[in-house]
Amino acid sequence: MSGQAESVAVEPDPYKGKWLTLSNTTLGMLMVVINQSIILIALPDIFRGIRLNPLTPGNSSYFLWLLMGFTVVTAVLVVSFGRLGDMFGRVKMYNLGFAVFSVFSILLAVTWMHGTAGALWLIVMRVFQGVGGALLFANSSAILTDAFPPHQRGLALGVNQVAAIGGSFLGLVLGGLLGPVEWHLVFLVSVPFGVFGTFWAYFKLVEKGVRTASHIDWWGNLTFAVGLIAVLVGITYGIEPYGGHSMGWTNPWVIGAIAGGVVVLGIFGYIETKVANPMFRLPLFRIRAFAAGNVASLLAALGRGGLMFILIIWLQGIWLPQHGYSFANTPLWAGIYMLPLTAGFLIAGPISGYLSDHFGARPFATGGMIAAAASFGLLELLPANFTYIWFALLLLVNGLAMGLFASPNRAGIMNSLPPNQRGAGSGMTATFQNSAMVLSIGIFFTLIITGLASGLPGSLYHGLVAQGVPAAAATKVSHLPPTGALFAAFLGYNPMAQLLGPALGHLSHAHAAYLTGRSFFPKLVSRPFMNGLREAFDFALAACAVAAVASWLRGGKYHYVEGDELKATDDRSSAAITAVELGVGLDGDLVRTNGADHSDGALAGSPATTLRSEKLGGSAAGRRRGRQRDRSAS
Repeated sequence: MSGQAESVAVEPDPYKGKWLTLSNTTLGMLMVVINQSIILIALPDIFRGIRLNPLTPGNSSYFLWLLMGFTVVTAVLVVSFGRLGDMFGRVKMYNLGFAVFSVFSILLAVTWMHGTAGALWLIVMRVFQGVGGALLFANSSAILTDAFPPHQRGLALGVNQVAAIGGSFLGLVLGGLLGPVEWHLVFLVSVPFGVFGTFWAYFKLVEKGVRTASHIDWWGNLTFAVGLIAVLVGITYGIEPYGGHSMGWTNPWVIGAIAGGVVVLGIFGYIETKVANPMFRLPLFRIRAFAAGNVASLLAALGRGGLMFILIIWLQGIWLPQHGYSFANTPLWAGIYMLPLTAGFLIAGPISGYLSDHFGARPFATGGMIAAAASFGLLELLPANFTYIWFALLLLVNGLAMGLFASPNRAGIMNSLPPNQRGAGSGMTATFQNSAMVLSIGIFFTLIITGLASGLPGSLYHGLVAQGVPAAAATKVSHLPPTGALFAAFLGYNPMAQLLGPALGHLSHAHAAYLTGRSFFPKLVSRPFMNGLREAFDFALAACAVAAVASWLRGGKYHYVEGDELKATDDRSSAAITAVELGVGLDGDLVRTNGADHSDGALAGSPATTLRSEKLGGSAAGRRRGRQRDRSAS
C-alpha cells in the first residue's frame, strides 16, 4: 500500500502549467488580431503620415494591400505552419511566431520613408508580420488542446477565441485613438507586448504535444500556396474598378487569377491523396465533428467577415456625419459606437465554452448561428439614419450570437482531432476561416457597390446640378465608379470633396459648403447604399442559417484522445474514421494500426500506435472486451 501511495505521489501532473499556457496564448492571439484590425481605422493617419493619397488613381492598390495583405498571408501559411508544428514541436513554432511578429512590428514602427516607397515598405513589412501571425494562429489552439484536459478545453479555447474575435474590434478603438496622435504608435503599441511574450513563451511554455516524424510535403505546400494566393489576390483586385465597370470582376486578369487558382487547388487536392505525408490531412474530414465544425466555421466567417467593413462605412459615411461628426473624426467614433459588438463576444465566449465542456458543442454553436441569422434579419429593418439604442442592441445580440458559436465550435473541432494531428487540423481550420474572411469582404463590397451603382449616378447628377455644378461636370462626377466614394468614407475623407476636386473652386461658397457638408452626401447615398446593405445582410443571414444546419449535423459530444484518455460520443457516425487510416473501430473496441500516420505519430516510447474509441453508455460486455485487449496488448 505504501509503495502504491508513493508511486501515485510522484506521478507528474500532465496538465501542470495549463493556466500559464492559456495566458500566454491569449496574449499572442490578442496581439495579432488587434494588429490585424487596428490599421482599419488608422489608415487615413498612416497615409497622411507617408504623404500619399490612396484615392488618387493608381494608388488604390497600396490601400488594398495594406488593408488585406496581412489576412491573405495568414490564410495561405497557417496550414503549413500547423503541419510544421506537428513535426518539430508546436511550442517551437509558436515561439518563433512571437519573435517574427515582434521584429516586424518594430520595423513597421520605424518607417521613415514617404510616398510610394513608404507604402511599399509598409506593405512588405506587414506581409512578414503576417508570417509571424500565421505561426501564432496555426499553433495556439493545438497548444491549448494539449495543455488542458478534455473537460476544460471548451473554456480554454473559449477565452482564446474571445481574444481572437473581440480583439479585432478593440483594435478599431485603439487605431482611432493612437492614429491621430502619432501614426507610428499604431505599430509600436504591440512591440512591448511582443517582446515580453516572446521571452515569456521561450522560458515558460512546455511542449506537451505529440510530434510526428515526417517529411515536408513540398509539392503540396507549393501548389496550395500558389493556388490560394491566386484566388485571394484575384478577389482583392476584383473590388477595384476596371475600365468602365464599377468593379473588377470582368477584368481578364482577375478572372484568370481566380480560375487558375481554383485549378491549381484542384491539383493540390490530387497531390494530397498520393503523397505519403500530406500537408492537408484529407482523412480528417471523415471525422464528422471535424468536418461539420469546419463547414460551420467557414460559413460563419463568410457571414461575419465583411460585417465590420460595411458597418464602418454605414457609420462613417452616413450616420455619424448626420449626427454632427466631421468626416475626419468619424473613424474613431465608428470604433466606439461598435463596442456593443465586442461586448457580446466578451460575454458569451467564455460562458459558452465552459458550458460546451459539459453539454457538448452542438446546442450552443447551432443556437449561436440561429441567433446571428436573426440579428442580420433585424438589422435589415433599421433605416439609414437609425436610433442608436436599437442599433447597439442588435450589435450586442450579434456579438452574443457569434460568441455563443465561436468557442464551442472551435472546442468541438479540436476535441475531435487525433493528438498527433492537432497542429495540421488547427491550421486547416484557420485557413478556412481566414480565406472566408477575405472572400466575405469581396462579396460584401460587391453587393454594396452594386446597390450604389444602380441608384447613385442619377441621384448624384440631379443633386449636383441643383447646387450649381455645371451639367458636364455633374455628368462626369456621377459616372465615376462608386468605389471611390465608398473608399473615401471608409478612410475618413470627405467623399464629395474627393469626387468634385477642382470643380469646387468654381462654385459659390454657400454651394461648396453645402455639398461638402455633413448632410448632402449622407442623404444622397442613403437609399442606394441601403439597397446594397440589405442584400449583404440577406447573404449573411443565409450563410449563418446554413452554418446552423452544419453545426447541428456535427453529432453529440465527442472527444478524441489517445489511449485510455479517449472519451466517446453519443453519435456513432462522429467516430467515422477508417481503422486503417486512424486506428479507431466504430464498434467501440480497441484496434491496432500499422499505417505510417500512427507508427511514427509519437515520440519514442509513446503508445500512440494504440487508439481506443469507446461509446459513452456502451455495453458492459464491450467495455470488458476492451479491458481484456488492453491487458493482452500490454
